[in-house]
Amino acid sequence: MSREILLLVDALAREKNVAKDIVFAALESALASATKKRIHDDADVVVSIDRETGDYTSCRRWVVMLDEEVTNDEAEMGIIDARDIRADVQLGEYIEEELEPIDFGRIGAQAAKQVILQKIRDAEREQVLNDFLERKEFLVSGAIKRMERGNAIIEVGRMEAVLPRDQQIPRENLRVGDRVKAFLLRIDRGARGPQLILSRTAPEFLMKLFELEVPEIEDGLLEIKACARDPGLRAKIAVKSNDPRIDPIGTCVGLRGSRVTAVRNEIGGEQIDIIVWAPDPAQFVVAALQPAEVVSIVVDEEAHAMDVVVDENNLAIAIGRNGQNVKLASELTAWTINLMSEQESAEKTAQEQQGLRALFMEKLDVDEEIADILIEEGFSSLEEIAYVPLAEMLEIEAFDEETVNELRNRARNVLLTEAIVTEEQLENVSDDLLNLDGMEKSLAAKLAQQGVRTRDDLADLAVDELVEMAGIDEERAKALISVARAHWFQE
Repeated sequence: MSREILLLVDALAREKNVAKDIVFAALESALASATKKRIHDDADVVVSIDRETGDYTSCRRWVVMLDEEVTNDEAEMGIIDARDIRADVQLGEYIEEELEPIDFGRIGAQAAKQVILQKIRDAEREQVLNDFLERKEFLVSGAIKRMERGNAIIEVGRMEAVLPRDQQIPRENLRVGDRVKAFLLRIDRGARGPQLILSRTAPEFLMKLFELEVPEIEDGLLEIKACARDPGLRAKIAVKSNDPRIDPIGTCVGLRGSRVTAVRNEIGGEQIDIIVWAPDPAQFVVAALQPAEVVSIVVDEEAHAMDVVVDENNLAIAIGRNGQNVKLASELTAWTINLMSEQESAEKTAQEQQGLRALFMEKLDVDEEIADILIEEGFSSLEEIAYVPLAEMLEIEAFDEETVNELRNRARNVLLTEAIVTEEQLENVSDDLLNLDGMEKSLAAKLAQQGVRTRDDLADLAVDELVEMAGIDEERAKALISVARAHWFQE
């Protein structure tokens, strides 16, 4: 019997080109499965085969648990019963009972064979996958073997990969037999074993195609820093040269456009804008908005946004068809881009200055002239006036030292008073409102003044009511109300 097992293992290992240990493990699983059928389907049976002699032992085991946690008597045992059998046993250890080994010739050869072959198939697939991943081949190519509900099943070496319908380039007509390239998006490990999921719409796919066509990228002379795509229509890539002698755009375009044309042909003629990456975010955004020309740019670090001003003639180009150009530029740079004309910019600046002027006049009790001087000198909040270094404020020619100190003291007093009022208002606000995603203390205090003190109070508001109450924009109001109402639907 022992010799029979060794011969079987040796034959299967050679036939399937897998390690003997994998066949031994599959055989142990088949024997354990057959033994369980004799005892109980929920039992925990372990079979061990000696790799040298082919002898095997079977044992049934129960994991030791707290008595109240036992739900399956066939594979679990309470600590009290377990200590009757072995006094020193601990929680999480096993109580084992040796079984008479099942007769290998009578376990149901067909069932055992199926278990063994399935285990070997899984091991083969895992081995192929590991070989594949070791080579770091994220750009794969293969022939379409069949189509299933719009998904393309592609033969990649000895494996099958899936190119889902939503990862195919729109309006691309793929047919059985076509050879296609795709990017390895992820690996799904399901009940049927690991499966490669591919994509032709991912930005990484475009980057890998350029790596294939531009040897300078693989050599490290060029680097693709970012990529954004509207698959099948337009894409933007940002490239950086690590060698001052190399023109990054010209190198990617190639002689008479040969390199970029080869990439475009692979992705259905998608238009590709190649721009030079810049370490300065504002310069990067200006480059990303090409071919539009930028007049001026204002960076808001806190909101991670930029107000970009272009002249009237360039506005349509900057926006692009259906907002495509500005959307791709925003994705490429990872900054929110607010495009506006010079007139809109002037109106926005005037509106902001008017609000700031009113704030300074009311809170600091100063006239319009002093408020305008503060605005012209770049002050945009009471906090800046209160806490900016004294030396900086003394540089303002229109103010003497006494005026500067008076303005600073007034600003600090206003901020202290507002902080005290806020804390008093928050005493009546529930924690569920304060802890809401997107909620700030100052906003919660403002709402509390108008009777909104709980999460449900906020959830009951309409968007326009919240906008009017809090003085926030519509998008933020919608988001806050949605979060406030979320628990209604969970319940």
